[in-house]
Amino acid sequence: MQRKATAIWRGDLKSGKGSLSTESTVLKEASYSFSTRFENGIGTNPEELLAAAHAGCFAMALSAQLGKAGLKPEKLEATATVTLERVGGDFAITKSHLDLLAQVPGASQEKFDAAVKAAETGCPVSKLFKAEISVDARLQVTV
Repeated sequence: MQRKATAIWRGDLKSGKGSLSTESTVLKEASYSFSTRFENGIGTNPEELLAAAHAGCFAMALSAQLGKAGLKPEKLEATATVTLERVGGDFAITKSHLDLLAQVPGASQEKFDAAVKAAETGCPVSKLFKAEISVDARLQVTV
């Protein structure tokens, strides 16, 4: 399986502008620029897209792990925060932190924690990062 996305950049780093498009057309010429990446400009940036990919991948991986344990989640809300910072003279993605709020009827804390750990290391996007990955997971007990 292969997935494609295209980036087009015009101009220099600080005043240039770019657009991102995905093969599925979910993103179609989504704008990005220096200001959307390093300031608070309107548009997206690579780190935001990586955060979305990590959150989505982790939630799906956790659903699979819970299913292996005989559990079916009602809701898994994963938020990824990707950190971009200077390391030496270059920028690097140094962390991806996942916050999770989960509603999983009948889950014990032990089974839940085991599934979270397996999803954290088993998610294909986690495997892609050469950065610290951490998870804060809360199991909501529902009646």
